[in-house]
This record gives sequence, C-alpha cells and structure tokens, in this order.
Amino acid sequence: MEWVMSKISNTIEIRAIKKAFGQNTVLHDVSLTIQGGSVLALMGANGAGKSTLVKILSGVYSADDGEILINGKKADVSTPQSARDAGIITVHQIINDGVVQDLNVAENLLLDKLCDGRFGTYISKKALEAQAKPLAEKIGLTLPLDTQVSELSQADKQLVAIARAISDKPKLLILDEPTSSLSDTESIKLFEAVKTMRSQGVAVVYISHRMSDIRTLADNIAALREGRIVGHFEPPLDYDAAVDSMLGHAVGAVSHQYQSGEKKVLELIDVQLKPETEPFNLSFHTGEVVVLTGLLSSGCTSVVEGIFGMSPFALGQIVLDGKHWVPSNPTHAIESGVFMVQEDRGNNALIPDFSIEKNVSLPFLKRFSTFGFIDTKKEKQVVEEAIQTTKVKYLDQTELMTTLSGGNQQKAMVARWMIDDCRVLLLNEPFQGVDISSRRQIGQLLRNTATDRATIAVCTDIEEALEIADRIIVFNHNRLIGIHQIDQVHMPTLIKQIAAAPTPNNNNTTIEEVTDEKYA
Repeated sequence: MEWVMSKISNTIEIRAIKKAFGQNTVLHDVSLTIQGGSVLALMGANGAGKSTLVKILSGVYSADDGEILINGKKADVSTPQSARDAGIITVHQIINDGVVQDLNVAENLLLDKLCDGRFGTYISKKALEAQAKPLAEKIGLTLPLDTQVSELSQADKQLVAIARAISDKPKLLILDEPTSSLSDTESIKLFEAVKTMRSQGVAVVYISHRMSDIRTLADNIAALREGRIVGHFEPPLDYDAAVDSMLGHAVGAVSHQYQSGEKKVLELIDVQLKPETEPFNLSFHTGEVVVLTGLLSSGCTSVVEGIFGMSPFALGQIVLDGKHWVPSNPTHAIESGVFMVQEDRGNNALIPDFSIEKNVSLPFLKRFSTFGFIDTKKEKQVVEEAIQTTKVKYLDQTELMTTLSGGNQQKAMVARWMIDDCRVLLLNEPFQGVDISSRRQIGQLLRNTATDRATIAVCTDIEEALEIADRIIVFNHNRLIGIHQIDQVHMPTLIKQIAAAPTPNNNNTTIEEVTDEKYA
C-alpha cells in the first residue's frame, strides 16, 4: 500500500485572537495568515503566549474573542476533536500527550481510525500493520510495528506522534518544539516529512528555539512578544532581526573567561559505560562548568545517570571528595550532595498538581520538618530566595507549577537544587524547550554559582555547549574520544568527533583522540 496525499491548497487565518486568565491578558489581538504550502516559524520567548495560542488552535482553550478561518470559512475549534475534524493537527512539546503508552506503534499510528470505528468490529493485526507500515516509512520510522510505545525512547515516541499527525492529512499542522528530543539523523527525517507536507499544500506552523531548524525550514517568521505579534518576516529572512524582535532587544555575543577549575570534587576511575568499551578517567573541579556532548545514545546521559545512582557503570570507580563512593540510588546521591536536573522535566522532574513552592522544596522536606511537622514559614522563605535567584517569573509561589511557562519551569527545576549544599550538580539537557533569553539566564546562573561545586551538563546542541562550558568532553558510542578546553577548541575536530562512525568490527571511533593530561 502506497500512502499518497493529493495536492491541496489551504489558507489559515487567525483573526484578532484574545485570551486572558483572570486579570492577566496573555494574547492581545493576535492575527496571522498562514498560506498552504508554506512553513511559518513562530518565535517567542517563554511566556510570550505561544503555548496559549497553540492550545486555542487545538481546541484545548477557548478564545475570549477573535476567530479562525480555513479557506475563508470559520472553523469550529471549540474542542480538540472539532479542531482535528477541521483539519488542525498538533504535535505537542510534551510528547506523552501525543502517544498512548499501552498501545503498540501500529495502533498509535492508526489510533484515530481505531477510535472512530473505521476498522469495523474485528481488527486483523496483519491489516493493521499493513496500513501502518507506509505511515511509518513516510517519516523514516523503522521500528517493529508491534513494539509497545512505553518501551520506546523519547525520540522514537516523538517520531510516532509526528507520523500519526501526518496520517490525518492535515490542513494546518502545528509542530511544537518537534526536534527537542531528536538526534541530527532523526531531525533530518522530520525535516523531509515537513517539506513533503509543504509541497502538498499543507500550512505548517513550526515552533522552535533552535535557529538551525528555522533556517532549514521557514518560509516566513512571526515573532510573538508579551502576547502580541511584534514582527513578521518574509524572504529574504532576517534571522537576527527576528530574534531581536522576539526578545525586544539585541542579543549580544556570548563570551566568558575560561575557568580551569580549583579543588577536585569528583573522579571517575577506569569507568566503562558498556563491557566492550575502553575505560576512561575523568575528574571534575569546583569553579568550572564541564559539558558532555555527543549524539543521542553516545553515552553522555549514561555518565550522569551513573553518577546519580540511576544505573551503574559496567565497570569503574567513583571518588567523591577523596573517598570511594558508590551511589546506590538517587536518594543516596542527594544525601551525598549530588543533585541532578533531569531531562524531560514534564515526565521526570516536576509534579504538575503541586505548587511551585512544593515542587522546589520536595527533595529537601527533611530540612524543613521537625517530628514530622513542616515549618511552612521557613520553607516559603528558602524557596522564595531560590526562585528569585534563578529569576523565575511568577505571581504567587503557591500557584500550580503548570501556570509557569516552559522556561520558568526549567528555572524552577534549577532553583530546586539551589536550596541545599551541593557538591556535584548534574544537568541533563538543561536548555530543552527554553528560549534564548532564558537559556542565557540559566547559563549565567550556572557559571556564577559554580564556585563551591563541580558542574556537569549534558548538551547535544553545540551552540548551547559553547555558551556555558569551560571544558567540552565528547562521547561517541559510549567511549570518551575528546577533551577540549573552551579557549582552545578546534571546531572542525569537535564536530568530526561527535559525528564519527564506529569501525565495522568494534565500537571504537576511527578518529584520533584529543586528550588533556591535566584532567585524565
């Protein structure tokens, strides 16, 4: 079965959309026109109103005023189902909103058909997989179709959600930070799928903080700031002006002085991430920020998870403050002063039904309790100091965590680990889903507070790594292959190490290693 989508032509008009929550107006007369066969990149800092606009288009929220037209006719977007029926399909940033964990890949890809009865009463597994296969192939998804989605990585879940969205033959396709958990190879597959949709007349709204994505795909750019469209850019696209318009000010070049590190805090001795890989030694010091980088599954995440007690190394030792240390689990790590800002905060870090205050104080409730009773006054004071230090924008810290924008949620997750003494701060993709302004605030905070701890971050985005790192350590196929001091980094070598393929007979890379004897 070959999946073919006929050439269509759609025009989507967003007219004077307004939305307020109480006295807080988050969208002010937002108007946009998205032509079929084009990709509109929607840029905006966290809190600018992007998520609210997407939820209105998707039928999650109702607009207070304004309307949405498709090909000149008013569209019913009063509910998520009516929005889908109108041809507006959204792939949300929180990927678990777009997949059903307990179903397999084929069932997820054909979920809408299954729900509306188009398959009839009895469903053949063979027929199901036959219809799902071309949808998967369209986006380069090569997973076994009978794999349960709960067993997939975040990247594969993202691809399943996108393939499902494309299968609905949308008139307007909204992609919210779609590459945040994808490797470069997987992102290329996504880009090709988006280009196919564009060539077939679909109107695409693409939301991303990654300028590389926008440069690759965008036909037009709209900048949203404080709930208003403040700039609309057409070819030839002025990317710098779009960023300046989004932020309300020019963005200066990022530079920082190299910090060599002082007191040794953490050592990894003869560590192997996998039994078949070569051991490596590393040490981390106070005052420096070390970034681990590489492609997805390169081993960077395995390093920080091993230090945090989430999954043990295949072999090797950890020395913390001069003493042999074996983290049995994350609780043990936290008790030892080893903290971690998790990747994918929505699923692994924050509790949506808890307040900002309770989310921040959660790992350290013992600090505020006596005989089982929490000193709420002390808790409130300590949390307030932490979230002010990290520049979280909030109205009241007793509000639910979900009232914050993505960038402010991430700042709150960093604030969580600022309320107690820290020896090692681990951060796994700390800038995921965070705009340029918030990213730089978080980066500056990490550097300013690194004096008394070792700071280790995983950043697969090179631009992010260069902004905060004193040292960049490259992993490839679970093997350490490069150490770069930031003031001496050689970009071609760095990029070559990240992208190097393994030799046919083993997991070793084929390129020459860069080492730094001081830190070996």
